[in-house]
Amino acid sequence: MEQIAQYTKKIALALHTKGLINVQFAIKDETVYVIEANPRASRTVPFICKSYGRPYINYATKIMLGDKKLTDFDLDKSATSWFIPVGQGYAIKIPVFSFNKFPNVNKELGPEMKSTGEAIYFIKNLRDEFFKKIYSERNLYLSR
Repeated sequence: MEQIAQYTKKIALALHTKGLINVQFAIKDETVYVIEANPRASRTVPFICKSYGRPYINYATKIMLGDKKLTDFDLDKSATSWFIPVGQGYAIKIPVFSFNKFPNVNKELGPEMKSTGEAIYFIKNLRDEFFKKIYSERNLYLSR
C-alpha cells in the first residue's frame, strides 16, 4: 500500500493534478505495475467514499476551486492513513446490467462489460457465499 501511495503521489505531481486522479494498478509477485493514470474522477470515486467513509469528492472539489489545500483537511500525514476502511473485510463492487431496459441490445459481455451502474456489498472474507455466487455466475476468477 505504501508503494501504491508513493506512485500515486509521484504521478499526481508530475501531471500537476488538482482534485481527483484515477490510477489503475496491477500487482503480481509483490511488484506494483501502473496500468494507467487519468487526472479525472471515475465512477469508482463514490464507491471509495462509501467504503472509507470520507467525502473525497468534497475535498477534491474544494481543492479544484482553489478554496482549500489538502493540508486544510483533517487528515493524517501518512497517505495510507487517508484510506482506512470503515469496516473490516472487503467492499466489493457489483456491476448492474440493465438488459431488460434494452431488449434489442447484444447481451454478451466483453472486456468493457458496459454496466449501467454498481452496487456496493460488504463481506468479511472471500469465502462469503454471496461473493462466491456473484463471481461464479460471471465466470470470473480470483488469483493470489
